[in-house]
Amino acid sequence: MFNLSNLRASDVKNDVLAGCVVAVALIPEATAFSLLAGLSPTIGLHTAFMLGLVTAFLGGKPGMISGAAGSIVVVLISLINQHGYEYVLLATIFAGVLQIAIGVFRLGKFIRLVPQPAIFGFVNGLAIVIMLAQLPMIKNQGPLMYGLVALAMLIVWLFPKVSKIIPGSLAALIAISAIAIGFGLDTKRVGDLADISGSLPMFHLPDAPLSWETLKIVLPYSVIIALVGLIESLLTMAVLDEMGSKKGAGNKECVAQGVGNTLCGFFGSFAGCAMIGQSIINFTSGGRGRISNAVGAILLILFVVSLSQYIALLPVAALAGIMFVVCIRTFEWSSLRRLKRMPKADAVIMIAVTLVTIFTDLAMAVICGVIISALVFAWQHARITILHQQQQDDSKTYLLEGPLFFGSATGFAELFLPQNDPQNVVIDFARTRVMDSSGVEAIDKLSTRYQQAGKSLRLRHLSADCISLLRKAGPYCQHELDDPDYKVAADDA
Repeated sequence: MFNLSNLRASDVKNDVLAGCVVAVALIPEATAFSLLAGLSPTIGLHTAFMLGLVTAFLGGKPGMISGAAGSIVVVLISLINQHGYEYVLLATIFAGVLQIAIGVFRLGKFIRLVPQPAIFGFVNGLAIVIMLAQLPMIKNQGPLMYGLVALAMLIVWLFPKVSKIIPGSLAALIAISAIAIGFGLDTKRVGDLADISGSLPMFHLPDAPLSWETLKIVLPYSVIIALVGLIESLLTMAVLDEMGSKKGAGNKECVAQGVGNTLCGFFGSFAGCAMIGQSIINFTSGGRGRISNAVGAILLILFVVSLSQYIALLPVAALAGIMFVVCIRTFEWSSLRRLKRMPKADAVIMIAVTLVTIFTDLAMAVICGVIISALVFAWQHARITILHQQQQDDSKTYLLEGPLFFGSATGFAELFLPQNDPQNVVIDFARTRVMDSSGVEAIDKLSTRYQQAGKSLRLRHLSADCISLLRKAGPYCQHELDDPDYKVAADDA
């Protein structure tokens, strides 16, 4: 929530000005995504308003902008085409409830499982996607459009070096608009994209039957929407955290996204999530607090309700120029320099996530990144070896090194030949651990092999959690401990 006691005049000014830029920058994407889904542009603008306002008050990351996102619209298109708009509203409500549950049960922490190369790939992929989204707006528009876009980019880059009074993006918007409107230039305007005039969102119960058949249709979409929205939101938060602002609260953001999307469903809008492009515009324009979110959302709805005729006059070139600079700043250029120094597996993960983000969608990209990382990790650690072995008379001790889990279970079994060992065998686990049920199963099978050979197998120096894992397996794991009463000396002994 807003903490008015800690606000400084300079922070308020920066937040308000940044919010003004964000409000205008939200218009092209919100309208474009609505049209992509075959819906009225006003619906996407209502999503940006409601979700933006809710996250301004409840979100876990002040200054992170939420609205109608392409990654979610892509999921909704097939639902709209097959079952209609009312089913989209129902899916949005259920997705919001799921997101609230994820936040309440503190499951947002699992975003930590996304490795850094996958985050680099996510950022780079989205930067390219945002850039590609601008191209249709300026394509075949002639030298005037391209010149204005280049001028807008130049102003965004250079203005902060001249003055810090207003953000460079706002200066570019004002300057290009003044040139285009003042000289009556024949260039594409926001009004040429779509009619954004409308009214305030109204309460609307989804006109879809609440039956088991409806749930079977809607719930799969709701789960995908909820997960895609949270993945994009939490990764955007991670990017902003790395840019130097205060660390965000992931579970709080999950709840805020859920509340916002639930309201969107009840007020006739589709689901949304955090938007990395607009969030970086806000961040680089000086917006660090919740006021920037709130100003952006409130101004956006004012544009829709009463100022649409003026916003329609703004040149598309100004917005495209600002977004191109955002793409350049969003792209993690340092990741290209790191490619040569990265482990090959990390480089493959980063490139794969980038390409999948561009050609499919964010959720698939992140899932691929996590799966590849997990497989690489398992492969790199799937080595268990005999570090040392010692034989005395009719007994032999093996000292192992490396984890015993599903990846190393086969290798573990191949280390031992019961027929060649003496009568009593001890396996020392001082430098290894039993990690999962595959490890337990491997011990059980090895114990059976020694038993069938008429020989004794005992386990030594198992940690307490490993012993607990074996005991839980009960009759499904034959084993004999060599030191069942082994204890670590206490400091007060």
